[in-house]
Amino acid sequence: MIRIENLVKHYGDVQALRSISFDVNDGEIVGFLGANGAGKSTTLKIMTSFLSPTSGNVYVNDQNILDHSLDIRQQIGYLPESNPLYPEMMVYDLLEFTARVRGIIGKDFRKALGKVVEQCGLQGVIHRQISACSKGYKQRIGLACAMIHDPHILILDEPVTGLDPNQIVEIRELIKQIGQEKMVIMSSHILQEIEATVDRIVIIDDGIIVANGTSKELIANLKGRTQLALEVKNVSEDSVHTLKATHPALDVSIGPKDGETFSLSIEYERGSDPRESIFKHAVDSGWVILEMSRHKIQLEDVFRSLTMEGGSNA
Repeated sequence: MIRIENLVKHYGDVQALRSISFDVNDGEIVGFLGANGAGKSTTLKIMTSFLSPTSGNVYVNDQNILDHSLDIRQQIGYLPESNPLYPEMMVYDLLEFTARVRGIIGKDFRKALGKVVEQCGLQGVIHRQISACSKGYKQRIGLACAMIHDPHILILDEPVTGLDPNQIVEIRELIKQIGQEKMVIMSSHILQEIEATVDRIVIIDDGIIVANGTSKELIANLKGRTQLALEVKNVSEDSVHTLKATHPALDVSIGPKDGETFSLSIEYERGSDPRESIFKHAVDSGWVILEMSRHKIQLEDVFRSLTMEGGSNA
């Protein structure tokens, strides 16, 4: 289990983390979301001992990162966003080098190599130069380097950045497979990918944790209004004003005209359903409704409602 407790980080006068706390349990894949500069990478770097906190601490199985940094680093595999590979090296040579740094040699290396090559699907490129590998394979190589010492915890910072849709699916399935054996924490800007991969989501904004739960829980807890989109013909401004006057709880706006068709956007408080009343008004006003659809709340809506654009990367 990982426990982040009252973590604070200052960069000079800039406060990147403002006393954040959350837990990650064994067997979980947790998505860590936030806009640029929100504090994601800073948090991950502190968890992996690349940075020291200004105050607060990180506990891994009751060992804290300040007093037991070396022991904790041996339990963690880290794939940073930059994925620092040596392009002139062969894949095999890089994995051997990484293993030696970890003190894994001889029979132990051969055993570890066979495991990560199979897990990460590197059989076809193991003797290829890294510069000749595709972006997807480079991500797999980075994962293999992070996993060569068989860590219990994997921390992945933007693991699908720059991948094409097919490569994203491949890495997603790989992460889900790895998550059956390890605790995984991953950050990503691709919200659909997070939603499809993780068990739980933690959202950080301006150095503060603003949400923590499953995607369904976050969507259910989102407070706001429901949006109804209509495509209609035979709409007059007077009939729109009448709708607003007779239904003051509705926020009605009319979009640009496309030929004889107008788009209408109608917002109302969640918990009410005025569609029948709107339809009756349309009939009485002579509107021809071509389409009426209610916007379904997505994780993107939750994210946008809880975050704002950050400044510098943190």
